[in-house]
Amino acid sequence: MLTTLKRIVQEVNQIPGLEPALARLATLVKETMKVDSCAIYLADYTQQVMVLKATDGLEKSAVNKVKIGFNEGLIGLVGQREEPLNIENAPSHPRFKHFEEVNEDKFFAFIGTPIIHQRKVLGVMSMQQKSARRFSEDEEAFLVTLATQIGLEIANAEMLGSSDLVNEDTNFSQKNINGVPGSSGLALGRGVVLNMKHELNQLVVKKSRAHKEEIDLYRKAVEITRSQVGLLSDNLGDSLPEDVKAIFQLYHQLLDANSLGREVEQKIREGWNAASSLKLVVESYAAKFAAMEDSYMQERAVDIVDLSNRILHNIMDDTSSPIARSSAIPKDAILVAKEVTAPMLAEFPAENLKAIVSIQGSNNSHAAILARAMGVPAVMGLAKVPLGILNNAELFVDGYSGLVVVEPENQAKQEFLQLIAEEEALVKRISSEADAPSATLDGCSMTLLVNAGLSAGLEMEGNKMGAGVGLFRTEIPFMLRERFPSEHEQYVLYRELLEAYPDKEMTMRTLDVGGDKPLSYFPINEENPFLGWRGIRLTLDHPEIFLVQVRAMLRASIGLSNLHILLPMISSISEVDDAKRLIGQAFHEVREEASKTGGILSKPAIGVMLEVPAVIFQLPQIAERVDFFSVGTNDLTQYLLAVDRNNTRVSSLYSSYHPSVLLALHQIVKSSNACSIPVTVCGELAGEPAGALILMAMGYRKLSMNAHSLRKINWVIRNVEEAELRGLLDQVLTSKGPEDVKLIVNNYLESKGLGGLVRAGA
Repeated sequence: MLTTLKRIVQEVNQIPGLEPALARLATLVKETMKVDSCAIYLADYTQQVMVLKATDGLEKSAVNKVKIGFNEGLIGLVGQREEPLNIENAPSHPRFKHFEEVNEDKFFAFIGTPIIHQRKVLGVMSMQQKSARRFSEDEEAFLVTLATQIGLEIANAEMLGSSDLVNEDTNFSQKNINGVPGSSGLALGRGVVLNMKHELNQLVVKKSRAHKEEIDLYRKAVEITRSQVGLLSDNLGDSLPEDVKAIFQLYHQLLDANSLGREVEQKIREGWNAASSLKLVVESYAAKFAAMEDSYMQERAVDIVDLSNRILHNIMDDTSSPIARSSAIPKDAILVAKEVTAPMLAEFPAENLKAIVSIQGSNNSHAAILARAMGVPAVMGLAKVPLGILNNAELFVDGYSGLVVVEPENQAKQEFLQLIAEEEALVKRISSEADAPSATLDGCSMTLLVNAGLSAGLEMEGNKMGAGVGLFRTEIPFMLRERFPSEHEQYVLYRELLEAYPDKEMTMRTLDVGGDKPLSYFPINEENPFLGWRGIRLTLDHPEIFLVQVRAMLRASIGLSNLHILLPMISSISEVDDAKRLIGQAFHEVREEASKTGGILSKPAIGVMLEVPAVIFQLPQIAERVDFFSVGTNDLTQYLLAVDRNNTRVSSLYSSYHPSVLLALHQIVKSSNACSIPVTVCGELAGEPAGALILMAMGYRKLSMNAHSLRKINWVIRNVEEAELRGLLDQVLTSKGPEDVKLIVNNYLESKGLGGLVRAGA
């Protein structure tokens, strides 16, 4: 059965356009299962109906005409129940409804299964038989398994509008793509994919009427590729092994006009452009090779795709946008990437960057955190969206809801511009009161600090109104290099930070890599990196890295007294003891060196990050060893809820507003106060209006956040009463879920006239 399923899915995937693919799917299912009819219905949620989209066995003229209400007939029942329905005699069923257009009077046996993607019913697939019988368990299992496989493909096809293929010389119509909110804000601009790698599997097929021009373009690309392959083969010389020589021979054969060329040019004459024709022909061949049992032939599928990607690159080189081929970045650039990284953001001209769209990642991935630090709207986790449809396209990015609109129509564009103007007015109002003290209406004072590390200039500008740096992410300078930075390089960076604000506390976290923060020059390959070798675990195993960094911090603090050292990913008391021993060793070394030049080295405050749930139960013992606590709500939430915050499939389950997370945070502040030890929250929760208010109600008095959020949180604090917040706390802690928690706090914000901040969970 598995082989049959793979064959069907592969063949259907080669067909451009949703409706032709579904029509072929219906035929394949009918033939494979030897049934009398197969039909596929897709849900139309605007009309609340299931629309017949493909059939083999029912009346074909009924396609796109028959619409079955969500509460009607057996098809509606399958969708309602969200489970298979297997009936021996369908007309006798109480929910059976006769639709004359489909001509199903002769059918009795019926089986239907829902097509579901991410908890949403996309449609129903059914099989029917003329005889009255119950379909077997194997038949039912086959249909259910097939429906689960095609669910994602249907979702992607509907999202990209694949059923509405356009001509090469026609602009794409507006497309709404839903991702995951990464960083709040709105932006309208031009998508920019830097150094985009052209690949067949990322290409969206297009039509073209310019047959001669497309054939000429294809032939020119093949000639360029032939020269490139020949040069590559010549450079490798005669020392090539026989199997590698065989690959180059295959390349030359495929580049022959009588091989791939004949079929590609035929596709062009059928109305496809050169790139699409290449994709359709090659992916068909690759699927056939990959399905063969012979391992050698399976490997040839990889070779065919590799060569064709080279041809594709040469086709696209003449047609891709100037943005993709040059360093010219538009003033309204929206950075688009498969996965946005810290180096990308650091190197991209900040004055041109309006928003970020990352195909991978979630609301709490490192890229999203960096976007929030820069105050740039971001949408993450667009799944299988090809980069090609976003490159050089006009995009509207809604970082509140996670919506990306591609090529918005004029009316929609005007609405987006109005929303952007309203948001800018709110930001202007908040900024006008930025210098006012952080105290509630009833006199509760709060200390606001900055999370820094990405762009010292921008973040320190925000720090002017903050009480210092609550978290300096030292890993980012490590990530921007191709090797470990030297002690002197680190010293220069840390000294600049400590000297800039000698009267403010500067909390530097020791190297925290691993998980979603890899170092290219220090690869860590693990099955589950978030539960693996990261943070303090890594640096304690490599004291040479830890000691160099701590020495640089201490040297940078000579003559100053504002250095705080923060230890990440602490999960046991022994880790605290080991880290303190190494810090003590470095302190004595640096103090001795400083004394020779008359420098005075003060002992730094040492703290631990509370992000591993285990330490919550050992706070009194840890408090005896350190000077302060800092709560990392991002990882604490991840570990308490057992949710990988980078996995878009489960990212909806991740929320720091989960009552269990809030109860843990409440326990931490109570234990910290009982131990008389200062505690700061430096996770993303502190930078959200609702989160900041909940933390204040619990008793937290120090919050650290990205510089962009500082003014907003300060403004919120000055417009609420701490006593009223404490009155909400019991409701919040006893809520059944995150949405209820946010509703309680957002209703309170609305009552205080702060509704502008409530938009989509601000």
